[in-house]
Amino acid sequence: EPETGWQELLQRQVSPKDIVVGISASGTTPFVLGALTHCRESGIPCGCIVSNPDSPIAAQAKYPVEVITGPEFITGSTRMKCGSAQKFIFDMISTTTMIQLGRVKDNKMVHVALINDKITDRAVKMLMEMGGPANYADAKNLLLKKGTVQRALDELAGTTSKT
Repeated sequence: EPETGWQELLQRQVSPKDIVVGISASGTTPFVLGALTHCRESGIPCGCIVSNPDSPIAAQAKYPVEVITGPEFITGSTRMKCGSAQKFIFDMISTTTMIQLGRVKDNKMVHVALINDKITDRAVKMLMEMGGPANYADAKNLLLKKGTVQRALDELAGTTSKT
């Protein structure tokens, strides 16, 4: 429903400080189209990622990205070419955003949430490589105390991170 997309955004307190990105393989999905139409009318910057040229959704977006992947090998299975292409774009956007926010240092993500053992182990090794404690246990203790690789490095350098 065209109004449902806008209502979802309102529930999340969308404002002109945000950027809304609508995603649609066809470029005609009513939920996305309605949300972007209201965003445009409300002065909220918006972009889109679609897979058909000159779509109604792209017409509503100030920053349209049209990735023309052509018809799917299996009709109705947009997760193949279209979904994969859109995922690559999300990855590029999120990586670029993290770099611009200063969350990457020397090609390492230094502000990772320590949500599981695998990520924590990777972050401990990263901290050790970047000048942290040479002992794994000491590096892990510092990392867990500070919460991110960047904050642990700041602690060692005697500085304070903005994030």
